[in-house]
Amino acid sequence: MPHYRAVGDVPPKRHTQHRRPDGGLYREELMGAEGFAGDSALLYHTGVPAAIVDAAPWTPADLTTHPNIPLLPRHFRLPALFDGTQPGKQPGDVDVVTGRRLILGNADVRICYVVAGAASPLYRNTTGDECGYVEAGAATVETVFGTLDARQGDYVIIPRGVTHRWIPDPAAPLRVYVIEANSHLAPPPRYLSRHGQFLEHAPYCERDLRPPAGPLLVTGTDVEVLVRHHHSRGANGGVAGTRYRCLSHPFDVVGWDGCLYPYTFNIADFEPVTGRVHQPPPVHQVFAGRNVVICNFVPRKVDYHPLAVPVPYYHSNVDSDEVMFYCGGDYAARGGSGIGPGSVSLHPGGHTHGPQPGAVERSLGVESVDELAVMADTFRPLELGEGALACDDGRYAWTWADGDSRRRRAPNNTEHPLTPDSR
Repeated sequence: MPHYRAVGDVPPKRHTQHRRPDGGLYREELMGAEGFAGDSALLYHTGVPAAIVDAAPWTPADLTTHPNIPLLPRHFRLPALFDGTQPGKQPGDVDVVTGRRLILGNADVRICYVVAGAASPLYRNTTGDECGYVEAGAATVETVFGTLDARQGDYVIIPRGVTHRWIPDPAAPLRVYVIEANSHLAPPPRYLSRHGQFLEHAPYCERDLRPPAGPLLVTGTDVEVLVRHHHSRGANGGVAGTRYRCLSHPFDVVGWDGCLYPYTFNIADFEPVTGRVHQPPPVHQVFAGRNVVICNFVPRKVDYHPLAVPVPYYHSNVDSDEVMFYCGGDYAARGGSGIGPGSVSLHPGGHTHGPQPGAVERSLGVESVDELAVMADTFRPLELGEGALACDDGRYAWTWADGDSRRRRAPNNTEHPLTPDSR
């Protein structure tokens, strides 16, 4: 986390007596990363944060995955996953935690999507940090550190092990694209000084981050919390769940300080880097984790060399799979492919990809683009989740060859490019 904060009632020196007005002691909890060697926060509870009175298994949503075989670029139409036809569920019954559906996953990251109208249960993920991108709607995210107000375009960063819940604004459905890492997510190291301050060349800074302004201090007893954690059997993506009943409410915190806490960052506060010729994707990077990077593509002026080609050149992801979530504007390079807002494209390592036919010619002379997209690059192959299998459009792989005379429709109605010899 980039910088230190102190919120609420904390003692002048850590690990010393901190007393309530009635003379009793507050309970100090250290939430720390990397075994006491990384960022941490100290929280002061009115109750005992370790006290549980019951525990039972809880099964998270289906996290099983299937290999991308044959190796194909794919287009997933995410809105189709929540079109009101889910068996036994109305849209207003879905919450951000238990209702999310897995699109893609590997050993380092899971990418999910959810359209929610209900408040989620109290929840913490102990397998890694979560990054929720709010595509539409708004929500209050209550956490053990305090409240975050999440609006359209916000990244909501929830560190590993932070108990929280999502409460959607009833005015409009909440649409959230969730990237679950099996590691910590943070600003790229190249944006930070050796002491953790954002450098002048970074496309955002501390002022753009919105952490909780104050503690919630919720009291109560016999409170249920869902906990996601690893297990070694390999089923359900190696993830299991436990349902705890806690003696006191996790949000009974009077104050905290440290460098580890949840926060939001709005995509509109990202300052794009441009140049005379086309800039590579690392200039769009916003967060980094183990074997995964997150980038965003925002409205911006484009290349100003007199012979510039504003759309991306064809490229091969030798070391990574590329996942693009199209969440607004007009992404010119994908014109004619069927991709639009709410779509996700997967360009796997080993497949050359780039602009759709005609996109290069249409881009010549363009001075700015009005595109909004969130990209995740992974450094291990991604597999398909149940959500991907349910909303794959089935034709994206062939769109670069549309109009070529060497194509015909196969008997199973799946379009395949064919060589002259195979005709």
